[in-house]
Amino acid sequence: MTIYRLQVNGKQHAVDTDPDTPLLYVLRNELELNGAKFGCGLGQCGACTVLVEDKPAMSCLVPVSSVGRRAVRTVEGLGTVDKPGVLQQAFIDEQAAQCGYCIAGMIVQATALLERTPRPTDAQIRAHMSPNLCRCGTHMRILRAVRRAADVLAKQPAGAKR
Repeated sequence: MTIYRLQVNGKQHAVDTDPDTPLLYVLRNELELNGAKFGCGLGQCGACTVLVEDKPAMSCLVPVSSVGRRAVRTVEGLGTVDKPGVLQQAFIDEQAAQCGYCIAGMIVQATALLERTPRPTDAQIRAHMSPNLCRCGTHMRILRAVRRAADVLAKQPAGAKR
């Protein structure tokens, strides 16, 4: 076992774990951040998506030893129940969640898109969101939620917290 120092959602954490432990397990079991879900364990569903240095990563495939000093953001770092982030609120407003299992990963994946491409086309949204699967079939609501969030963010003043 080795102690790893991680920056997750802006806070420093020290975890004592094996180097090959998936980041997903550390987030859920050690840090009690349960937004990212275990879906397939193979990086094929996106339920475990987090941001590592602002890039989407399937945390079931990322060994904790590879994270290093890179900042990790989970859905919990994007807003709260009392004050949801723009994307979280858009998913609520569009009723994009049915069972909800995939939604944290979807929101994190969409965050990466909107931070890089503030006004994406529908084709860009579809392409960027394609690694994340929704078995309930709310794909059109998810697409609308991402569009809605892009519209809200476009109306915010430059430099405003997103």
